[in-house]
Amino acid sequence: MRQRLDNPKRALAFLGVISFAATGAAQAIAAQETGSAVQETHPAAHAADYPANVRPDNAAFGDRYVIGINDVVAISVWKDAELSRTMPVRPDGKISLPVIGEVQAAGLTTAQLQAEIVTKLNSYVLDPQVNVIVEEVRSRTFNVMGKVIKPGSFDLTKPTTVLDAIAMAGGFQEYAKVTHIYVLRSRPGGSQEMLHFNYKAVIKGKRPQENIPVQPGDTVVIP
Repeated sequence: MRQRLDNPKRALAFLGVISFAATGAAQAIAAQETGSAVQETHPAAHAADYPANVRPDNAAFGDRYVIGINDVVAISVWKDAELSRTMPVRPDGKISLPVIGEVQAAGLTTAQLQAEIVTKLNSYVLDPQVNVIVEEVRSRTFNVMGKVIKPGSFDLTKPTTVLDAIAMAGGFQEYAKVTHIYVLRSRPGGSQEMLHFNYKAVIKGKRPQENIPVQPGDTVVIP
């Protein structure tokens, strides 16, 4: 049933109700869309849920990560495509860039490498804006060799013990000498040390100190 709105005050009140309802509906839709967007990006908002050196998008690594040999780094110089490069760190620990030449990369964090490049570019570029990210981690690996199901090289992206390493390699083959496992670890200067691991003793809780964290470059040997 239609009502006449001859009274101006009644007409204004009616229009106000319509406007309020439309605004409320628009706000509800916006809130729903915003809620969906927040839900989609929620994992990235909680970086603490990820390893300390890995960003949630897995595309790069944080400022605390120490660059190693064979890691792939992306150097971006703002408004200068000629100076921007993506390259692996050479076995000597260095990278080469146009104009400034060789730069030490291994052993530095991304922030330190960025500062080093900026310092070198200051002689050639006015107020250089440089960004450095690690696109691929190839230096943090360890090996498992010998009588395991899946021997090979594994990425060391989170804390890993010798027991973890054996599990990642699929466990033991038949006749593996599980009481004579050892870890080969390089020392500064090029020498190696042998760290013994008695699997049977460790899993019985008798030698927990032998279940050491694996370090980059370690080789776990199961004879």
